Parts: sequence; C-alpha cells; structure tokens
Amino acid sequence: MLDKLEMFIALARESHFGRAAEHLNIAQPTLSSGIKQLEAQLGVQLVHRGSRFGGLTPEGQTALGWAKRIVDDARQLRDEMRISKHGLTGEVRLAVIPTAQTWAGHLCTAFLERHPNVRFTILSRNSREILQMLEDFEADAGITYLENEPLGRVETAELYDENYILVCARSSPFANKTTVAWAELEDQPLALLTPDMQNRRIINQLFAQSGITPRTCIESNSIIALVSSVALGSWMTVLPEAVASFLSGGKNLALVPLEGTPPRQKVGLILPHREPRTPLLEALLTAAQRLVEPV
Repeated sequence: MLDKLEMFIALARESHFGRAAEHLNIAQPTLSSGIKQLEAQLGVQLVHRGSRFGGLTPEGQTALGWAKRIVDDARQLRDEMRISKHGLTGEVRLAVIPTAQTWAGHLCTAFLERHPNVRFTILSRNSREILQMLEDFEADAGITYLENEPLGRVETAELYDENYILVCARSSPFANKTTVAWAELEDQPLALLTPDMQNRRIINQLFAQSGITPRTCIESNSIIALVSSVALGSWMTVLPEAVASFLSGGKNLALVPLEGTPPRQKVGLILPHREPRTPLLEALLTAAQRLVEPV
C-alpha cells in the first residue's frame, strides 16, 4: 500500500495526473490504476474524476493527512534501520529562506564532516512555505526567522542575528559614505525581494519606521538577481550583511552600513515538534548548536 499512498500524495500536491506521474517517474495509466487500487483497499472514493483531476473528496482530504504521516513514518523507519547497521545515512530535506543560504552551506558542511553518508537537499523557500512544508512532511527541517512572525509548534536552535546593509555600485553617490540613514533612501531606485518574503516585510517595516515608502523598481525572489541588477544598473538594494558580503566579493559593489538599524532579526534552525525525534534530526540539531558554540 505504501507505493499507492505515495502516488496519492503526489497527485494531491500536483493536482494533475500527468504532472504527478512525471514527478514519480511512472506512466500516467500506472498512477491512475494505483489510485483506483488504493480507493478499493480503503473502500472510499478519494478523487473527483472527470476529463481531468477534479480535486479530493472529503474522504480524500482526511486520507491525505493519514497518508503523509504513514509515508513519513515509513521513511523514518527505513532510516533508523539503516542507522542501526551502517551509522547515520539517508537524506535531510532542508527548506531555507533565501537570505540564509550561506548559513545552510555552513550547517550542511559541519554536519557532513561528522556524518559523510548523509545526503542533503537544500530548497529555497519563503518563511510561510517552510512552515507548510514541515506541516505537510515535505521538508525535514528549515532555516528561517525565529521571532518576527509566528512559527507555531516547532523546536528551534538559533544560528545568527541578521542585520542589514546597503549594497550599491561603487559609482553611486552613496558608495563613499560612512553610513546611510534609512530616510536618505527615499525616492532612490531600489531592487528588493518580493513581498511574499519575510525579509521584504521586515525591510518595509524599517522603512515605515523612518516615515518613507521604498521606491521599488525591481522585485525578485532571488538575491542573486538583486545583486546582479545592482552591479549592472543604477539601482541599490538592502540585504543582510552576511549574504551581501558573500555575493559582492570580486564585484564592483560597495557595502554601506545603515544607521539606526533596530535589534537584529534572529535566524535559526527549526524542526517539527514530533516525538521521538529521529536520529538524523537529533544530529542536525546538535550540529546547529555546535556551529555557534564559542571557540
């Protein structure tokens, strides 16, 4: 039944038989047959059918939650059995906000130095998507903001404090300043993250506290696109200092501190609150805590 549950989960996620079959690398008739077999085993209709996928029935919605839990439990069982024989193995799916991608690299590197047989998949997502992925068993852990918006029932381990810096071309009039006040950026052409990103909502709050509305000329969910736009054009951006320093290396860019930045935003590892915690996630939490221990 496990393979049929995985088919059902994929179909619910993709809302399309063809895309779900492609995701699973199986033929569409095989997927359709598997769903019908699952319905026969459970004795209920799970999917509304017509000429195309018509959504889940009420029974299908209930079954989806069970299916995700069963598939996740089966995955954890396989991982634990491998661990008992070969040590830590398996895969960790880590969903990370764009501004924390460099720290995701630090964490994975520190983890793999101790557990080289584990494989990581790092997914760039916004903070709300990360929480939903944990809830839906589509990610094992996340790196996101810890305090600015509600997290729900998760376990956390702080990694670093995020503070902000202006990124501009060296030819910009702002490049030679020692510091820049937020209010000085009024009417300046900016490239910023899209509003679905929590970082953008934080930046908007900081502008609002200075009594101005940012003039956004470019929006993107990619920090690389923002930095590239600044390097090639006449725009500026505001980014966390750590990722700005990493991406600006070797480029014709200046990083200028912003005056009056409020208390820094805490960013850290989050894990779903489930007991018992799997050995992989226990080891990941330990790696995060070691990463920030004083040397």
